[in-house]
Amino acid sequence: MLTPLQIYFPIGVVLLVAVVLAFTMLGLANVLGPRRPSLVKQTPFECGSEPVGSARERFGVKFYVVALLFIVFDIEAIFLYPWAVLLLPDGQGYPGLGWPGFVSMGIFVFTLVAGLVYVWKKGVLDWAD
Repeated sequence: MLTPLQIYFPIGVVLLVAVVLAFTMLGLANVLGPRRPSLVKQTPFECGSEPVGSARERFGVKFYVVALLFIVFDIEAIFLYPWAVLLLPDGQGYPGLGWPGFVSMGIFVFTLVAGLVYVWKKGVLDWAD
C-alpha cells in the first residue's frame, strides 16, 4: 500500500522543477537580455495606434456581469465533463453512476438553465440600451 507521500511525491518534484525552471529562465533573460530603452518602447501599445484618453476609464457593470456568467457556465462545463465520462460502466469493474447520477446532473443543468432564462428575461444579456 502506497502512502500519500509516495503517491504525491512525483507531482511535487514536477512542480518544483517547473518553478525552478521558470525562475531560471526569467533570471537569465533579465541578466543576459539587451537593454536599449527608448521612448517608443515605453509608450503603451494599442493595436498599432497612438493611445487616446486615460487608461483609467470606467467600464459598465454589464461587462462584469457577462464575465461572471461566463465563469458560471465555464464551471458548468468543467462539472459536465467528468460526469459524462463516469455516467456509464467502463467494462473494467466500475459500475457507472447510473440513474441517480443522471438525475442529479439533470437537476444541476436545469438549475443553471433556469438561471440563464431568468437572466435573459431580466435583460442582462441585452446590449441594445
